[in-house]
Amino acid sequence: MLSAPSLQVEARKTRSKSSFAHEELRAAIISLRLQPGTRIDKSDICERLGLSRQPLSEALARLAQERLVTVEPQKGTYVARISLREVEEAAFVREALEVATVRRVAPDIDDETLHKLKLLIDYQKSTAAAGDHEEYYVHDVRFHAVLFARLALRRAAEVVESSRAHTERVRRLLVPRKIHASIEEHEAILAALAARDAESAVAAMRVHLANVLKELHSFAAERPELFEA
Repeated sequence: MLSAPSLQVEARKTRSKSSFAHEELRAAIISLRLQPGTRIDKSDICERLGLSRQPLSEALARLAQERLVTVEPQKGTYVARISLREVEEAAFVREALEVATVRRVAPDIDDETLHKLKLLIDYQKSTAAAGDHEEYYVHDVRFHAVLFARLALRRAAEVVESSRAHTERVRRLLVPRKIHASIEEHEAILAALAARDAESAVAAMRVHLANVLKELHSFAAERPELFEA
């Protein structure tokens, strides 16, 4: 679930204990090592991370502000269930920015960027064939990051990054269901970009993002215990 304290000694030298706990727990929640609805065992986490209760409490307070954990009086602290409303809001922002990105970069995209995107799709195919969903997800995220890097608008990338806490959990949950379709959608985006066809790139990106939301609602109907309306 969480890293043993012996593996984290060097990292903690440059961070406060509460920041360290926050980063470890946040990563565990977003990566789904801590599943939505899981009760937070404070004693276990303190032992695993080599912390006292105070920095852990501060970390949990920050996570509560980020709506990644919920505190139920007399019951305990739990990993927050995924909010469909917040995911939909984040998806709205993401679509606006990613569509604008491909529209902007398509007409004069350079061969180096196209090569990077092609390599990432090849990596996605390899990891999909190997059943390595975690590594596949890393390359999936990088595919979109390459496009933002080509746009070179720092604030746009930061806005998308700020919404990742809630959308990333969803995207990881959907990987096994959508992995092959997602690769095909990335290939369609790449083909449109390689043709320097902005409108086709926009259409391909919209299909890609819309399919994520469609699959999300289907999955939420099957696993309602992981979500809140």
